[in-house]
Parts: sequence; C-alpha cells; structure tokens
Amino acid sequence: MSRTIEITILSAENLQENKKAIKGNTFVTVQCDGSNNELSTTKLDSGGGSYPTWNEKLVIDVPLHARFITIEVKYKTRGSSSSVGMARIPISDFIGGYVNENQLQFLSYRLWDNRVRRNGVVNISTKVKLSQQNSCSNSILSTVNGVPVTGIPVAGNGSTRVVTGIPAIWLNYQRNI
Repeated sequence: MSRTIEITILSAENLQENKKAIKGNTFVTVQCDGSNNELSTTKLDSGGGSYPTWNEKLVIDVPLHARFITIEVKYKTRGSSSSVGMARIPISDFIGGYVNENQLQFLSYRLWDNRVRRNGVVNISTKVKLSQQNSCSNSILSTVNGVPVTGIPVAGNGSTRVVTGIPAIWLNYQRNI
C-alpha cells in the first residue's frame, strides 16, 4: 500500500558552484526511501532569471513505511551532472499532525552540498492525494447522526444496518476485575 503525494518543484535560491551563482542548467530529482529507487526528475531550467525556476509537478507514490523524501538540485555540465545540494524531508511534514489530506502547502527547505555546507534553498508545494480504497469489499458505508460509519452487512437481505460491539478482550478484562 502507498500514498500519493503531488510535489511541485517551484524554484531554488542562492545556488552556488565554486563560489559562483548558478542561474541555469539545473534540474531537480525527487526520491522516496523504500520506493525501490524510483526517481522523478524535472526538466532542465535554461536560466534567464536571477534564480532557477521549474514550476513542475511530480506525482510520487510513497510507501506507508517510508520516512523521508530526498530532493536534490543538480547542475548540468558538459556531458555530466553534479550535485549542487540536497534536502532530506520527513514525510511527517506532509502527512499527519495538523495537515489535512488534499490540502496544498508551500514549503522551503535548506539545501546542503556534499561537504555538508549550506548551498541554497528549494521552494516546493505539496498535496497529499486522497485515496479511495475500501478496507473490505463487503463493507457498507452508512451514516449515524451524519457521521460516516463502516459496517459489515449481517442480515443478508440488503440491510444497511451497522454491527457494533465491544471487543472480547475488554469483556474478559471486565470479568476479571
């Protein structure tokens, strides 16, 4: 099972290569730990502005056990590319806590070069896509006082009633008191 996250790579600021500002020939790679080394890449920014911009949306399937997403800005040179800086971002920044699913967030992260020195900032936006998966194919979605409740049909006659109960562990605990 996995979650889908839309990451839009917006721009980067204060990128340097050999103490010179980088304004073009850059691209970004995005990778999630635990995703079998799947790598998403933006197009090459040709420059023309004071800092690189991509404004490119990448859709990533993130396994439930994944903990980080790595964003790396690379600089294209003659026939090869070199890393300008990378950010290792906790998945918890996008999912859980005070962030609702399907909510757009704008975030900025510090980039670190190969020598663990600050080398710019990458600006992104994220949105966790809602998943429409059912936990049980026989489950019926009904509402009780306007609140959705998932139940299992028990009557076999098309009833939409919901079975509720107290776990047996709790009952055994109560008997032993």
